Amino acid sequence: MASPTAAAAASTAAAPSGDAVPLVALNYAVRRRLSLFLNPRAAVAADWTALAEELGYEYLEIKHFEGHGDPTGRLLEDWQARCPGGATVGRLVRLLRALERFDILDDLGPSIEDNCKKYLQKKQQEQTERPLQVPAVDSSIPRTQELQGITTRDDPLGQTPEMFDAFICYCQNDIHFVQEMIQELEQTDHKLKLCVFDRDVLPGTCVWTITSELIEKRCRKMVVVISDDYLDSEECDFQTKFALSLSPGARLRRLIPVKCKAMKKEFPSILRFITVCDYTNSATKKWFWTRLAKSLLVP
Repeated sequence: MASPTAAAAASTAAAPSGDAVPLVALNYAVRRRLSLFLNPRAAVAADWTALAEELGYEYLEIKHFEGHGDPTGRLLEDWQARCPGGATVGRLVRLLRALERFDILDDLGPSIEDNCKKYLQKKQQEQTERPLQVPAVDSSIPRTQELQGITTRDDPLGQTPEMFDAFICYCQNDIHFVQEMIQELEQTDHKLKLCVFDRDVLPGTCVWTITSELIEKRCRKMVVVISDDYLDSEECDFQTKFALSLSPGARLRRLIPVKCKAMKKEFPSILRFITVCDYTNSATKKWFWTRLAKSLLVP
């Protein structure tokens, strides 16, 4: 076993900026060599179980690793997965020093240092070769004021955008039902504010961009008016899938399907898992608008 003084020097040189180098930088050869040192259960030298305890692993977790053919390798992999930001080469070197495994530091110091240098050089090269992003031409930033002044009551300068309780997803053939919805939800004591595309959105803008903006940022909920005609509408299909992508599994109760007519076609499969408000059910029709209004008022 190397002297503590010599090994300490080796460990210092072993990992340049070691705390900035994740454990993934160590290649297979170094890991294999570490396993050869730590896997054997020794009465005198600290083995892989001592390293596991220093890393905070409990007894049962260590016993689980014991059944693995390469417990040291398995331990290092688990540490990487458990603490992606804390599993660094520098931390490993300090732990080996604390366990007085100066023999490992003396033997593997040059290899660990080489691994760290290669990792840092690769990262530096990736940074150098990364394409320059110029904010003025970044495609993610609209080059026009496209999202300002998009509804009839918007501030043209975009300072106070118009907000809504719900976006209404519908096809043109169901506009009469939407007009009834406006009367029942906006012009009664419910006093809800609905976003009806044909009424509230100004012409001359990109349909897909504006629709996404309204559904995601301007409307708390979305009502989907379901009918056979809805199933043939590309716009309705896009709006529904976009809303579902914002609320997977409808866990935020963001999307509310409303069946407005008797249907000959099959109900859309992507909405089957969400409770439906059925306007066609004569037995429950008297409660329909109250139920819908309250579902839109839920935070």
